[in-house]
Amino acid sequence: MTQESKTWTADRVVELKNEVCPFTFIKSKLAIEDMAPGQVLQVVVSHAPAAENVPRSFENEGHAVLGVDQTGEHEWTITVRKKD
Repeated sequence: MTQESKTWTADRVVELKNEVCPFTFIKSKLAIEDMAPGQVLQVVVSHAPAAENVPRSFENEGHAVLGVDQTGEHEWTITVRKKD
């Protein structure tokens, strides 16, 4: 869990609970494509591998992962800033 992501206000939130990889990243990627550079996306997932794979995939595409916070027993919020 990181503290940094708690200081960001999301421009968009995508709820992907009960989705599994690779659909979590595919749907997240589609969401961020519609956003302006510098905007912040939060993705909520309930699949543990997605909490690792989605941030890694965003970083590979050049976006800034601001944090991955476990917000429940089986829930994570991934905060990403779209690359400029």
